[in-house]
Amino acid sequence: MTSGLVIVDKPSDWTSHDVVGRLRRLAGTRKVGHAGTLDPMATGVLVLGINRATRLLGHLMLTDKEYLATIRLGARTVTDDKEGDVTAETPATHLTDGEIRRAVEPFRGDIEQVPSAVSAIKVDGRRSYARVRAGEDVVLQARPVHVETFEVTDIRDEGEYRDVDVRVVCSSGTYIRALARDLGEALGVGGHLTMLRRTRVGPFTLEHARTLDELDAGFGVLDLGTAARLTFPVFEATESQANDIRFGRALAAVDLGAPGPVAVFGPDGEFLALYETNDGGAKAIAVFATVTP
Repeated sequence: MTSGLVIVDKPSDWTSHDVVGRLRRLAGTRKVGHAGTLDPMATGVLVLGINRATRLLGHLMLTDKEYLATIRLGARTVTDDKEGDVTAETPATHLTDGEIRRAVEPFRGDIEQVPSAVSAIKVDGRRSYARVRAGEDVVLQARPVHVETFEVTDIRDEGEYRDVDVRVVCSSGTYIRALARDLGEALGVGGHLTMLRRTRVGPFTLEHARTLDELDAGFGVLDLGTAARLTFPVFEATESQANDIRFGRALAAVDLGAPGPVAVFGPDGEFLALYETNDGGAKAIAVFATVTP
């Protein structure tokens, strides 16, 4: 059966689960997963794994991501984006371009961020968004995230609002909706997202992505080996090492060249496993090689 990654350009108004359902039908398998969700209003890069490639997804979720977004200053919403009801409005036309650009600066680097209450984070076993929709007042705990880039690319007036186009490069777990909310609060007028497009997940960009219509017309999969070489540092094993790796055995006195995960390949080019450095050697994280009796 086919195993590999499919890079989808998710359309607006589709949930990530909707896209998984479509891929299950196209691939003819139930074993399909994704490396991190996108909100229904968002578009762009969604990485999905099919069959054995689903075991790569947890590691891909840890990689950095890039977004283009539009932040509307002057209104707060219950969801921190345009999908939610407006809870307060404050005219923002008095804000200068310079004030807005300066207000962005503290949100770069290592920061503590409180996720949007309408998120998939579980609180006592229930999704936060489910609690909010049930009328509960949910305040999530702040968590550390890293924002490598938060740059303003355009600012324009929209009635009593000011719309700010931004580009963000950030660690996994960063909520762009929360950046919009917090920027608005820092400027005293509130803020929310009106557009969000993910342009990159790790090495996978919009150039790799295909729309659902394109996938309907011709389904294609990025094979495991190619995906692993694109995503992780690579270690080329000897035949003797490859025999141990196929059974997930630890490797003694081996320098992988990186802490891990590292994609390990056999002499014939077969993708064997993900390994990580351990006590002067290396240990298996996940084995993908097939062992022939």
